Amino acid sequence: MSEEGGWVATTADEIRIFRKCFMSNVKPEDSADARAQARGQARGEHILEEKTKNDDKGEEELEEKKPTRTRLRDVPISEVLKAKHTLRWVECVIHKDATVRESIQTCLENGLSGMMVIDKLVNVHDADTSKTMMGRGKVVGMITSRDLLRIINAGFKDNETDSDIFERIVGDYMTPITQVIYARPEETIGICRSIMAKLGVKCLPILSHGRVEGLVTARDMSDYGLDAVDRGGKKHYLESISERVGLSSNTSMAEPPAYLRAHLALQQKPLFMNMGMSELPHPFKTAESCGISRRDFGPDEVTKDLSLSEDAHFILRAKLPDENGKEKRDVIYAGVADGVGSWREYGVDPREFSSALMRECENNLREAAAQGGKKVEKGDEKFRRQITPAEVMAQAYQRVKADNIIGSSTACVSMFDGLRHQLHFSNLGDSGIIVLRHIDATIAGTLKRNTKKGKMERYSDLRIAFVSQQQLRSFNHPYQLGWTGEELHGENTSFKSAAESCTTSIHIRRGDIIIMATDGLFDNVELEDIASISLEWEEKNGFIRDGDIAAREKRWEAGSSMTNQSADGVTGLAAALVQRARENSLDKSIDSPFAILAKENDIMWSGGMPDDCTVIAMHVVGQPSATGVIN
Repeated sequence: MSEEGGWVATTADEIRIFRKCFMSNVKPEDSADARAQARGQARGEHILEEKTKNDDKGEEELEEKKPTRTRLRDVPISEVLKAKHTLRWVECVIHKDATVRESIQTCLENGLSGMMVIDKLVNVHDADTSKTMMGRGKVVGMITSRDLLRIINAGFKDNETDSDIFERIVGDYMTPITQVIYARPEETIGICRSIMAKLGVKCLPILSHGRVEGLVTARDMSDYGLDAVDRGGKKHYLESISERVGLSSNTSMAEPPAYLRAHLALQQKPLFMNMGMSELPHPFKTAESCGISRRDFGPDEVTKDLSLSEDAHFILRAKLPDENGKEKRDVIYAGVADGVGSWREYGVDPREFSSALMRECENNLREAAAQGGKKVEKGDEKFRRQITPAEVMAQAYQRVKADNIIGSSTACVSMFDGLRHQLHFSNLGDSGIIVLRHIDATIAGTLKRNTKKGKMERYSDLRIAFVSQQQLRSFNHPYQLGWTGEELHGENTSFKSAAESCTTSIHIRRGDIIIMATDGLFDNVELEDIASISLEWEEKNGFIRDGDIAAREKRWEAGSSMTNQSADGVTGLAAALVQRARENSLDKSIDSPFAILAKENDIMWSGGMPDDCTVIAMHVVGQPSATGVIN
């Protein structure tokens, strides 16, 4: 108990009230009425404070009792698979010797978007029931409904009969098991959706302890967020279907948006390409060895001797028959290869394999052009219109092995089809291709723009339209084409076949800049910096001024393609990129793309990554140049 200035504080509450009075500047010598008023106010504040605390405590207890809600994107994919199997169990497998006809029937009857391909059926003994039943062999690949459509389309192009097409064997066209993209049970819906969107796959196998538990599609993930009552019943029909079912007899297709009409008009005309190449060897390489850093190399001038580079390339314009097999037209092929330097430790020159691979790519194409194209298996009198990059790579690889050239390299081979505005390519390892394209303000407003720079810092809409997929076994360990003198089999090898390369096609436009390069560029120069250097080259040569896309298109309409300036200057773009890669590789103060990725993989690395660097720069134009494709 305490006595303060004329009244007695008898409880903890009274003490707090007394202190509040003094905080309100009320003194004990004040009048009794003033003291009573202050004391009543303090008591009221105290009661309100205690009530608020009790209310907050009650709300917290109530919140704790409420079940926590999980966002759909955070749900483990195993829950989606469990819900799918609970509603309906479907065998999503097909034998590798099954025909296309059988595969289509299985997909349609079971509502499947894809199936795992198995090698055989085996007898399995069940110890619990003492019975023997049919089981499955090992998974050897995957086939999707999209793959089946591609098989049929390829048969149409080869003029096969319907019977021959549908009797094709799926094991010959499946995605091999080494290339199947999968998800793990603990990964979330958000992660799986992101993987499917980035890689363009329709379904994901869920792999657990060496077994495929099932396939999950985008529809399965969407269905998981809906209850049965949300998909059926009167309320669902009225809310979701009744006002949006059925098209009127007067329905027609809309005209293309205004910002696309100019590009669509250009699609009626063929495109052409100017190419330039530049290269530099590893800065610390000599004829005897290759240093990792300046300390290993010594004080001498960095290497510029191109004969020491383990990179190789080819560029070739071949005349191949058109789709009717009557007229020949120009098709441009290009490729880069990066020899694996670690072969030097075994007394093998890493340059030999990569150089031989690119040389044989070119030889195959020259022979095909002389013969009129690729012969169809059923008869020498028929010719296929074009040879795919994967076929070029595969044929060259077989020749290199036949010559018993020891070594390995990454490889990227492309084919430009100007008539159809397509760039086809196959890439194995960590070389690759990027496509740069100008997007005007109208279009850019509807697309994802680069947000790394503020609006005031962006003075051009040259954006990265495409980046090729790389194939790595682990960090700084790319898959390769290789030969040791004998075939290597199993999952532990870094060697892959050309059929396992990442193969795709890109629709290109007039004005696009395409960069094909070895990892010496991509490990040292950020993609945004590649775009900036390309923009500087465009502005220097007058192809674009102040980012004015409309002015460029008006110039095209007037017939000014500036194709000769492009042909004369495109090698300068390749050289500028190679030079920037060299400068960055020697700079220890920057965080290069290689250094950033190394740290993400728990490897301490600062600065650039010294390496050989080869760049082929391509500029898409509307008219053929007088000086030719290659400069």
